Amino acid sequence: MWLRTHVLSKLSHLPCSCCFIKAQQRGVSPQRPGEVNVKAGEIVALRCPHYRGYDHSDAKLIWTRHTTQGLINISSVEQSQMGVLLLERCLVILNASVNHQGNYSCSLGNASEQFRLTVYTTQRDTYPQTCHVQLSCTMNCPDVNTPAVNTYITSNGIIWHKEGESLPKDDYFSSVKENDQGVYTCTRSYLYDGQIYNKTFIVKLDVRQKTAPEKSAAIISPHMNDVFPVDLGSTVVIDCKAVLSSDFDEVFWLSGDSFVERNSSLPVFYNYTHENDSDEIKMTASLVFKKVSEDDLSKKYTCKLDSDNVPSSSVTITLAQKPCRSYVSLALGIVCVVVVMVFTVVIYVKFKISITLFLRDTLGCHSRTSDGKSYDAFLMCYKSDTDAGLDEEDRKRLKSVLEERFGYSLCLYDRDVLPGKAVAEAVLDCIEQSRTVLLVPTSPDPDPGSGLLSVIHAALVERQTRLVFIKTETTEASRSGSLPEALQLLSEAADCVTWKGTRSMQRSSSFWKQLRYHLPAPQHAPKTSLLHTV
Repeated sequence: MWLRTHVLSKLSHLPCSCCFIKAQQRGVSPQRPGEVNVKAGEIVALRCPHYRGYDHSDAKLIWTRHTTQGLINISSVEQSQMGVLLLERCLVILNASVNHQGNYSCSLGNASEQFRLTVYTTQRDTYPQTCHVQLSCTMNCPDVNTPAVNTYITSNGIIWHKEGESLPKDDYFSSVKENDQGVYTCTRSYLYDGQIYNKTFIVKLDVRQKTAPEKSAAIISPHMNDVFPVDLGSTVVIDCKAVLSSDFDEVFWLSGDSFVERNSSLPVFYNYTHENDSDEIKMTASLVFKKVSEDDLSKKYTCKLDSDNVPSSSVTITLAQKPCRSYVSLALGIVCVVVVMVFTVVIYVKFKISITLFLRDTLGCHSRTSDGKSYDAFLMCYKSDTDAGLDEEDRKRLKSVLEERFGYSLCLYDRDVLPGKAVAEAVLDCIEQSRTVLLVPTSPDPDPGSGLLSVIHAALVERQTRLVFIKTETTEASRSGSLPEALQLLSEAADCVTWKGTRSMQRSSSFWKQLRYHLPAPQHAPKTSLLHTV
């Protein structure tokens, strides 16, 4: 199959071919072999079947006309007088008349062929064609005894007319109707030396009802004029997939007008695979580029389906280099993400206290799960070495705001420790029932705090009790060794908040915000009746 197509393609590209050559003529000419009919005034070509355009040693093709005076060899002089052309294997009569009617012969060596040319005033030969109702159909204009299109004679198109109608008709029916049946004429036009020459054929269209569909052959993919983006130097495989009507159908690739070989050692080649099932035959012809070059980008590649049952079809594709990747958008995106992340972190670090308190106060985010504790915090005093500790009035204010304004449940030594217990044991019980220990500096120490801290320090560390340590500005300014060792160790492990005297009395001060932030959310919301300004 492939060899047949390859040879016919080579024959069709021979220089100065003058007659139309086909591997398979659709329809059957009504003329008998050797008889050529032509309408007066039209172009006609006689083809010598013995000449194939190859070297025949010294043999020379001779055309002869049979007249009453005898045989006349048609030389260049006779060509001009008769209005004919000799182009290799063909004798072309540009404008047939009764003067051209008669017998002709061609001879090449010992081989010869005779023709009987008859010139009629009207077209006589009729060519049949069948189409089916409601199906698409393309009219085929015969090409019997027509000159081939080449550098000498060029095609000027085909015009269709239906008998009884004056306007031209289209040769394609998208959906055939019964009234499309009838007699049609198609006129092939050719241009030679600035003049138009015609050849007319009569086609009788027979419209029939739809029949069971026959297996057809078609290319499924790719599609016409598809462009495949590729990278230079990369390996690329392009599959041409087709459905075949028989095992004799063939799918192959062309590069421009040249065949792509199946030799895998070449930079560009193709291979194919068949797939048979109960319903259809499939074939895939894969065009392989080992390394795509710039030369490959400038060519057109055609996948062609050659079938004995339907007209040949083809799909042409091209390659295009992929645009260079731009990292500007990616870089901008990364920068934007980083900026947003940094901005978010900065905002969170700067406003995390305000955000946390907002969620607690505005959205009512309070602890809903019970951890078995009776108190939110155990308020325990320690003796300050300076006079900057909280006095009795400040301690009352601290307790009142925490309990009444913010809803904290406090365990107070002077209020909630039952008498009769050992001091250390009673304090440890309060710590055990509290979620946090809040250490408050006082001067003087009203509770057994400072001395007791040294005793219970180990217990606090062992239980990993959460500590909030209130310091004063004077304490921060003093040397680290000014506090007792137990307090020094506890302050290093605790969350520290600085009391700044009268500046810390207002609830809007940073002292209250930081203290509430380090304390856990209260188990109960504050009583609305106690929401008053301090």
